[in-house]
Amino acid sequence: MRLSIPISAFVAAVVGFGGTLAIIIAAATAVGATQPQTASWVTAICLAMAAESLWLSWRTRMPVITAWSTPGAALIAASSGFTMAEAVGAFIVTAILLIATGLFRPLTRLIAKIPASVASGMLAGIVVTFAINAVKAVPVDPWLILPLIAAFFLIRLWNPALSVLAVLIGGGAAALLTGRVGSLPAPELSTLVLVAPQFTVASIVGLALPLYLVTMASQNLSGLAVLRAAGYNPEPGPLIGVTGFFSLMTAPFGASTTNLAAISAAICTGPDVHPDPAERWKTGPFYALAYIIFAMFGASLVAVFAVLPQSLIVLVAGLALMAPLANALSIALTEERDRMAATTAFAVTASGLTLAGVGSAFWGLLAGLAVIVLDRIKKR
Repeated sequence: MRLSIPISAFVAAVVGFGGTLAIIIAAATAVGATQPQTASWVTAICLAMAAESLWLSWRTRMPVITAWSTPGAALIAASSGFTMAEAVGAFIVTAILLIATGLFRPLTRLIAKIPASVASGMLAGIVVTFAINAVKAVPVDPWLILPLIAAFFLIRLWNPALSVLAVLIGGGAAALLTGRVGSLPAPELSTLVLVAPQFTVASIVGLALPLYLVTMASQNLSGLAVLRAAGYNPEPGPLIGVTGFFSLMTAPFGASTTNLAAISAAICTGPDVHPDPAERWKTGPFYALAYIIFAMFGASLVAVFAVLPQSLIVLVAGLALMAPLANALSIALTEERDRMAATTAFAVTASGLTLAGVGSAFWGLLAGLAVIVLDRIKKR
């Protein structure tokens, strides 16, 4: 045991939680969640991540770290017309699809066959709105927002992982000191709230399927790549199946999908954690401990976010998605032959188009795949 093991685990947990909690709050707001339901969402998803990371790391003796799907939360936040009950129904369907993917290898191979360019174009279309909204927050409160944007781009030169968290903490402190924050809520322990699911065709096609595809293509496959880059070769099926199982258990409490982590995992899998790769699995239990603490105080954290200036929340969400946006655009445009398909997927998804109650992410993916098929037919 080295001190670097718990330090790396706690840094990964704090960065993953604090840097993207604003996106979870935005997702909950988009589906009309009440504050108790939002707190339950945060609490349940933290408990799922703690259980998954603890079990998978101990069972595999590898640093298997899980996270909530940031692009998935962005997808939910960008959706419209869904209720919290429909969202819970979609979360259950997504979890079942993840379990099926873990049990049946052909499903994993099928998802892997979706061109990375099209999947990334769809993802970029989902998150670009948040980046644009972050810029639009400038005229709302320039004296608060502009210094925070400058701080973000300066801090990321030395530590990209902590840049968003620094903006959140610094912005919150600045808002408090300048009277932009009302009275702070009293600390309280979290509670779980059951939400009866509602299953509709529109929510399954427009929310569950895109959420599943985004989770698999941009999160689970990336998480597996991070583990393999660090020298680990786990069997993908059990890992994906376990995240699907815990997602299914926590979905009735409002929790969205969990998955294998990429950025957080990178913090826990490198040689800085421990020179012996066989010892790095111990980051999993410490990471789980951090998320158990977050789960206990999820209600208080949600209440704090509720009193912060809306412009600050929009800014933090947008900055948190800048790196995923840059990465998605880079992958989308890498293959010259697929650029038109990727651009089509991006444009349709970013448009916010809704047809037959189905959101733009589904139509963006469908449009991109259609262009791919047409290009392939022509070349034949």
